[in-house]
Amino acid sequence: MRDRLERHQIPIYFLAIALGFAVALTVPGTGRLEVLINPALALMLFVTFLQVPLVKLRAALANRRFLGALLVANFLVVPLLVAAMLPLLPADPLVRIAVLFVLLCPCIDYVVTFSHLGKADSALLLAATPVLLLVQMLLLPLYFGVLMGETSASLVQAGPFLHAFVWLIAVPLLLAAGLQAAASRSPRVARLAGLGGVMPVPATAGVLFVVIAAVTPQLGPASNAAVSVVPFYIAFAIIAPQLGLAVARIFKLAVPAKRAVAFASGTRNSLVILPLALSIPGALPIVPAVIVTQTLVELIAMLAYIPLIRRVATRDCHAAARPGHFSVLVSGRRSVSRMTHWPRSPPLQLPITRSSSAAIRCRSPSRA
Repeated sequence: MRDRLERHQIPIYFLAIALGFAVALTVPGTGRLEVLINPALALMLFVTFLQVPLVKLRAALANRRFLGALLVANFLVVPLLVAAMLPLLPADPLVRIAVLFVLLCPCIDYVVTFSHLGKADSALLLAATPVLLLVQMLLLPLYFGVLMGETSASLVQAGPFLHAFVWLIAVPLLLAAGLQAAASRSPRVARLAGLGGVMPVPATAGVLFVVIAAVTPQLGPASNAAVSVVPFYIAFAIIAPQLGLAVARIFKLAVPAKRAVAFASGTRNSLVILPLALSIPGALPIVPAVIVTQTLVELIAMLAYIPLIRRVATRDCHAAARPGHFSVLVSGRRSVSRMTHWPRSPPLQLPITRSSSAAIRCRSPSRA
């Protein structure tokens, strides 16, 4: 059931959005669903955090090269891209702060599933999601201060922001971490936690439905704001994965890890940061409209990401297998080493013993 839901999550999300619009346009008074937004978000975040390996944070720090590439791409290179876009955005401070909220925070949930479909190293990415979450929460106020100056201080007020963070981020996070820790010691709790594995997709679809149904009746000026940021979201969806791929190449990651960094660079944490964005005074309806618009653009982009990132990153593998190189597969991971003199000859297969942990494959230049 879980695998089926994850494979079909894009159409499920679009169906939830369409139903939200349909209900809002045909049933009077759906604006009253606004009171359900925070509870729906809390449930979604809890089941999302339950899938993040919070108790394995130390293991996520072990692969320093991958983690370094991931952090540089998402918290240095991508913010520079967003800073370059900022002067071109509509002048409305609410629109700008909403765009900053969504584009500065890398995704920690469905990016793992999509990266798996794109032949990326989704296990590495999953292990790193706790780090991504913690770093984005620490850096977000700093980014606001640098990019928007005093305007951000008037919009992002400490009291409402901290209240939203504690009850909609920290509490679900701690509950999920506690359940994971208990699951490692109790088979019964482990089975209960396993049942939560089917919940993220329905919970996310529920949030999209509630937000759309509640915001649509009061959309008004928010519709223009939402349309005005679409070109920027499209530009981001095109450029950000390429920047992530470039960073991964600089760090000389294996091809599946390169794909993972590219996916993480282009996929944003829109629904996770939505409760924080809603703490802005006067956020409704502009802020949620601008943020959910990014989700729509991203879901469409994801249909292209899966084949394109896989294809682009694969070129690196082919480029590495050129004359003068051989590739070594150790424990399922490929590394490329250089040989100064490699004659043009048929493919050579070196004999290995059954107990050997390495398989060596040499490619002739004609097949590279």
